[in-house]
Amino acid sequence: MPLMATAQDDLVKKLDGNKSDSAKKKFTFTHIIDLENTAIKNQGSSGTCWSYSTNSFLESEMARMGKKPVDIAEIYTARCVYTEKADNYVRMHGAVSWGDGGSCHDVINMYAKYGAVPQSAYSGLNYGTTKNKFGEMQAILKGMLDAVVKNPNGKLTPNWKRAFEAVLNIYLGDQPETFTYNGKAYTPKTFAKDVVGIKPQDYIELSSRSDMPYYEKMILMVPDNWSWDKVYNVKMNDLTRIIDNALNNGYTVAWATDVSEKYFSWKNGVAFVPEKDWEDMEEEEQKALFNGPKPDRKITSKMRLEAFDNYTTTDDHGMHIVGLAKDQSGKEYYIVKNSWGEKNDYKGYIYVSKPYVLYKTTAILLHKGGIPSEIKSKFVAN
Repeated sequence: MPLMATAQDDLVKKLDGNKSDSAKKKFTFTHIIDLENTAIKNQGSSGTCWSYSTNSFLESEMARMGKKPVDIAEIYTARCVYTEKADNYVRMHGAVSWGDGGSCHDVINMYAKYGAVPQSAYSGLNYGTTKNKFGEMQAILKGMLDAVVKNPNGKLTPNWKRAFEAVLNIYLGDQPETFTYNGKAYTPKTFAKDVVGIKPQDYIELSSRSDMPYYEKMILMVPDNWSWDKVYNVKMNDLTRIIDNALNNGYTVAWATDVSEKYFSWKNGVAFVPEKDWEDMEEEEQKALFNGPKPDRKITSKMRLEAFDNYTTTDDHGMHIVGLAKDQSGKEYYIVKNSWGEKNDYKGYIYVSKPYVLYKTTAILLHKGGIPSEIKSKFVAN
């Protein structure tokens, strides 16, 4: 997800302002599926939602496998990404995005290459704050990388990498080579293998674009896919079919999406797609947007693709789908865990309608066991 720290803060403030004091009184949600998930966290002033959401997903995977979930250090994962991303940035002469952002697959890829550590071994808070605050660090890192790309010596030396890692060490803390957890010594790789215990090859990422061949892999066309990973392209309606099947079989889902619309209300804890665009509503309709359940717009694959191509759908945010609920009218919503703390009506969770997910999803990631066999059988390896 591409938001820099300041942009993330601005987005939260904007969404926090889109509220109705009576919204919670006008919605009655009945939970249908509640899958185990760990405590709500706060990513602070950092664009690390992708790490918080997908590591939350891994913690739920531990519970699904019968393990006691651990509090996985999100900033350890992010720090590993910054190291890898810096290499790409320099190799591409700066012609790729830079910032806090990343994708769901980054967590799986870093887990496979570097391992994982518990929060107790790596808080990432090495600069006098109690919450992430990455603006200064990222400005310095980008300045360094841009200086390297200018190549003032006429030939790059390997020293830039050591300088870059030194800045990460100063702001986030040295990477732990070994640490103790529950009285036993681990390395990041042995902790990932022996404690977390997932198999990276078992996880599949998917998206949907109607201009690309279905059930084949395509490059995920979002700015923060800095590693150019490929994902399976499925039909639009397959997205909710897959999520429903996963939830019904005990699998949660990591979710990357756009949250910049007026009809995503963080304060109210509700997101849906109203039948009218915000600009076409009368003022009274705008004020009443979250004053109880309302019908969703009918979403088509054409609408979905157009939203990608005209930038009304962008890769804003990552969250974690942990259940299913319905409102008093019978409409179904996914129960979504966020990483903006508990300062909303549902203490860190939001109810998201299925049409919203069809329209605004940029990618989902889940265990292959959660995907219906009929869909999996269509996948073409490439």
